[in-house]
Amino acid sequence: MIDLKGTLANIARAIVDNPEEVVVTVIEESENAISLKLSVAAPDMGKVIGKHGKIAKAIRQLMKAAANGTGKKVTIDIE
Repeated sequence: MIDLKGTLANIARAIVDNPEEVVVTVIEESENAISLKLSVAAPDMGKVIGKHGKIAKAIRQLMKAAANGTGKKVTIDIE
């Protein structure tokens, strides 16, 4: 089974300058859905969101593809 929380953390750590400050928490999990919250350092927020939200959208697409194997719907909140 795919660890969605770990997958999101690894993606975020590859993007930011302060990978030790990346925190992923599970907000809500049910049988067919999971909601994750990604927190990064304030200076790294722009790198995670990207211009016009392109990086954030790409992260969400990658996580949807990763969750496809589990049969769960995933939502990502970035703070």
